[in-house]
Amino acid sequence: MSKLSAKQQSILAFLKDFLEENSYPPTVRDIQNGCQISSTSVVDYNLRILQREGHIRRSPEVSRGIEVLGEGRERRRTRAVPIMGYIAAGQPMPVPGSEGWGSGEALETLELAEALTGGRQELYALRVRGQSMIDALIDDGDVVVIEPAQQAQPGDMVVAWLRLEKEATLKRFYMEGDRVRLQPANSQMRPLYVSPDNLEIQGRVVAVVRQVA
Repeated sequence: MSKLSAKQQSILAFLKDFLEENSYPPTVRDIQNGCQISSTSVVDYNLRILQREGHIRRSPEVSRGIEVLGEGRERRRTRAVPIMGYIAAGQPMPVPGSEGWGSGEALETLELAEALTGGRQELYALRVRGQSMIDALIDDGDVVVIEPAQQAQPGDMVVAWLRLEKEATLKRFYMEGDRVRLQPANSQMRPLYVSPDNLEIQGRVVAVVRQVA
């Protein structure tokens, strides 16, 4: 292996620290910001060198598809989770059709450490639009990882499908007598009350991948 430059050593150290802290790899933009590099093209150039020298493995077709290699380092077991579309964290957002988020073609694929997915098998992901869950540390642009489910416990964060409106929203679930309260995690927003007959739970949030500007 050739000797790495200071910039390449900085990128490699950032990759290792990011993986240890988050259990999933950073994006090129994360690396640019974290290492204070002038452009993503400079990051990409140095990542190619790190891959050539055997320090990392990259999967260009996979979002966050960077794996750190090296002697004495245990390889992380990862799995691909499809990002199937968008979900509103605000007012319910219309979506095409009503067959469920888990069907159709993925927008992209997210590579996640198995430690983050908890060994769950049937997972998919949705990109968040809106800020109704901001107090739960879920912001516009973040990705929520979903476990398909038709039932929920009080306080679970769910993908809620409103049958009559043909709209979906991301909220916390609470059953209150003969109605359901869909509670935002934003002190500036009011809860949404719906009839159980008008509600279909399509999944529970099991992980969040933060979008770093």
